[in-house]
Amino acid sequence: MSEFIPAARPLIGDEEREAVDRVLRSGMIAQGPEVATFEQEFGAHFAEGRPTVAVNSGTSGQHLGLLAAGVGAGDEVIVPSFTFAATGNSVALTGATPVFADIDPDTFTLDPESVRAAITPRTKGIMPVHLYGHPFLVDQIEAIAREHGLAIFEDAAQAHGASWKGRPVGTIGDFAMFSLYPTKNMTSGEGGMVTCATEELARGVRLLRNQGMETQYANEVIGFNARMTDVHAAIGRVQLTKVDAWTEQRQANAAALNTGLAGLEGVKTPVVVDGAVHVYHQYTIRVDADERDRLRDALKDEHQVGSGVYYPIPNHRLPSLARFAPDLHLPETERAATEVLSLPVHPSLSEGDLERIIAGVTAVLRAGA
Repeated sequence: MSEFIPAARPLIGDEEREAVDRVLRSGMIAQGPEVATFEQEFGAHFAEGRPTVAVNSGTSGQHLGLLAAGVGAGDEVIVPSFTFAATGNSVALTGATPVFADIDPDTFTLDPESVRAAITPRTKGIMPVHLYGHPFLVDQIEAIAREHGLAIFEDAAQAHGASWKGRPVGTIGDFAMFSLYPTKNMTSGEGGMVTCATEELARGVRLLRNQGMETQYANEVIGFNARMTDVHAAIGRVQLTKVDAWTEQRQANAAALNTGLAGLEGVKTPVVVDGAVHVYHQYTIRVDADERDRLRDALKDEHQVGSGVYYPIPNHRLPSLARFAPDLHLPETERAATEVLSLPVHPSLSEGDLERIIAGVTAVLRAGA
């Protein structure tokens, strides 16, 4: 039997292990020099040198970024429903209200006209997600934000290295959050980064992540313990030296899948709009709703190919968030939730793996035709 091809595979090598050992030997495991250096390197690499703050998770980064930007009770922030629940959660955790908007069916990112329709006098900002590694429709969302005096908060959890017309994600909004979870395009084991448009906003995030203090025992605000450890930062610093090559491999793998699946009836391969650089955190196809789960199961059972459904339940239908959206109908979001399937695209795939993925999808769908 062929070896199983997982939907995602973290890449941890000897260099990461050596970096962890170096930190452990130093005795400076938390609040040492690694975090500060990682922040500088990450900001220079991905965000044109913007002030950057490391935290213990992407969700913490979103939450603290919103708080530092002044979002709180009485405010509304427009978010997509078709994403991981952390986006809406982070808004709700500030005391503000997440307002769900629909998606563009090609990019799976916020639909500008749905955003426009969701604006009220209480709207403080828009939090678009660069979903699957494709940037949101920046020009149209920025125009709406300018027209209504709204902030933009980027959810760049899945989009390390993506860009829009030459502008790197992470440099577009008031702040941007990148996740460093193990399955992301690069990892620190666990963690997040917040790139900020101003040093004032970055200082606010730093205060909030460390019990409200920059100087020990001089607490300025009520804060959290959301610090990144030096152990995690050491892993992230090594990964930062590898991520560009991994991104190129993801893009090459996506191109191979596009070619192999071209013309296959019943499949829509990922769209990349003009001006966008897609970094393929996920390679997400669309298939008919009545075929999607059959395809997922058959790929696993008959072809030893993993896949994932991201995301099967729209946020506005989740028990945790539905109270913010009573009777809301988002047709493109709800359709996507029944049709999407993410195939392996990670950089450790071999040419043979890619051929098996293509052959498996082709065989399953043709058998059901």
